[in-house]
Amino acid sequence: MKKLFVLVLAVYGSAASAQTPTTNPMPDGSRDMYAGLGAVSAPRYEGADNRKTSALPVLQVQWSSGAFISGMNAGVHLSGDPTIEYGPLAGLHPRRSESGTGGRIGDALGATLGPVTTRERLAGVNRLAGMEEVKLRLEVGGFFNYYVAPEWRLTSSILAGSGNDSDGVRAQVGVQRLALQVAPHHAVSLSAGATFVNAAYNRAYFGVNPSEAARSGNLEYRPQGGLKDVYVGARWNWTVSPSWIVTSSVQATRLAGDARHSPLVERPTNLTVSTALAYRF
Repeated sequence: MKKLFVLVLAVYGSAASAQTPTTNPMPDGSRDMYAGLGAVSAPRYEGADNRKTSALPVLQVQWSSGAFISGMNAGVHLSGDPTIEYGPLAGLHPRRSESGTGGRIGDALGATLGPVTTRERLAGVNRLAGMEEVKLRLEVGGFFNYYVAPEWRLTSSILAGSGNDSDGVRAQVGVQRLALQVAPHHAVSLSAGATFVNAAYNRAYFGVNPSEAARSGNLEYRPQGGLKDVYVGARWNWTVSPSWIVTSSVQATRLAGDARHSPLVERPTNLTVSTALAYRF
């Protein structure tokens, strides 16, 4: 089977899906590794109207034992059946401060302090100003993928541990078309899916508690769980040489359910675009 090349979104987390690389049979004791650097343009946080451009590290490693690191996720392939992939999965859910998700480069919108009036908010004042920082969290769970054809697979994963109380849970289901050859040395992968979360997750990232409302000027909001978003994406891999690859991706995400109606959301549909150059070790 052909591999997916997954970008590590070290500075942007909302589009960092818990996707796993395809199984890559290899000799015992060997590994396959890609690392590189690029750039990503993404919304400042999930539902933000303004964008940021950030440096983008790239990392994917697979070992013959089945262990892998794929972006901000790590896990182990346990299945011996080529049509099924499953195993434990762990990942890092990025922090969200008043400046947005993760780090930032070239973000001209500064944080403000104290309550934000309706007039100021409509004028473009940061809606995260006065909101509690959501810290970086380790998530743990598992994944299960099923191949309906050699280059089509259904994907699913569940991860728990996000939010300041580490009680957020998110599950993703999707479908992928792998390595569609559009020209010599050029392959495109397509994906679509949905994310479901529990109430604790939505309250951590889209809710506004009474003290946050008093500080930020946002209306109090206590969302429930359910469908959080739907997404479609495409990845283009250009194999420049046996050791070098240019990998680019675009993903459109549409917030849904209670997340969509959060007072923090300025734009429910967001687009993330990235490109990077990676070297095979």
